Amino acid sequence: MTIEAENICKSYNGVTVIDDFSLDISSDSSYAIYGGEGSGKTTLLRILLGLEKPDSGRVRLLGDYKYSRVNAGVVFQEDRLCEGFSAVENVAMMNKKLSARIAREELEKLIPGSELDKRVKDLPEDIRRLVCIIRACIVPADIILMDEPFRGLNDAQQKKAVSYIRSIQATTPLVIFTRCAEDLAFCKAIPVSKRA
Repeated sequence: MTIEAENICKSYNGVTVIDDFSLDISSDSSYAIYGGEGSGKTTLLRILLGLEKPDSGRVRLLGDYKYSRVNAGVVFQEDRLCEGFSAVENVAMMNKKLSARIAREELEKLIPGSELDKRVKDLPEDIRRLVCIIRACIVPADIILMDEPFRGLNDAQQKKAVSYIRSIQATTPLVIFTRCAEDLAFCKAIPVSKRA
C-alpha cells in the first residue's frame, strides 16, 4: 500500500504553513519530515490522518485499500494518555488482542518495571513519552506517524526508543515529524515545506 500526499497546501489566516508538499509513503520505508517550529509538521500529520483538510492538493490511499481513512499508530505532540490509568492499561487498551501481560512485556523493553502500575499522570515526562511510543507501535496499523516522539528523552532513551520502533515496524511505513533529522539516519529526510 502507498499513501500519496499530492501538492498539499495549507494556510491559516492568510499565512502559508504548507506550500505544495508532495510525498509517496510506501511500505517498508521510513521518513523524517523535518522543519522548525511553525513549519507545518503537525498540520501535515493531521492532514494525513484526515483530521484536517488541505486548502488544495489531496491525500490518496493507493493499492488494495477498502477504507477512506488510514489506520495509524500515532504519537501526537501532546501525550493524549488516559491520565487516571497505568502505563500497562494505556497500552493494553489500544489493541483488543493485547493482554495486560503482553503490554507489560512491551513496556519493560523501555521502561523500568517499577513505573508500570503508576497512574500515568504521576509519571515524569520522559516515561510518559515512552508510553506514547510503545502505545503507537502496538496498534494494528497501516502506518506509524510520530510527531516529535523523542521530546524530553535523553540520548540513551532515544537510542533505545529508535531500536524498539524499528524492531516493531517491519514493513509498516514510518513517518517521524521532527525539528532535526540528524539522529534519524535510517529515515529518508524530507523538509516539510517551502514556505512563501
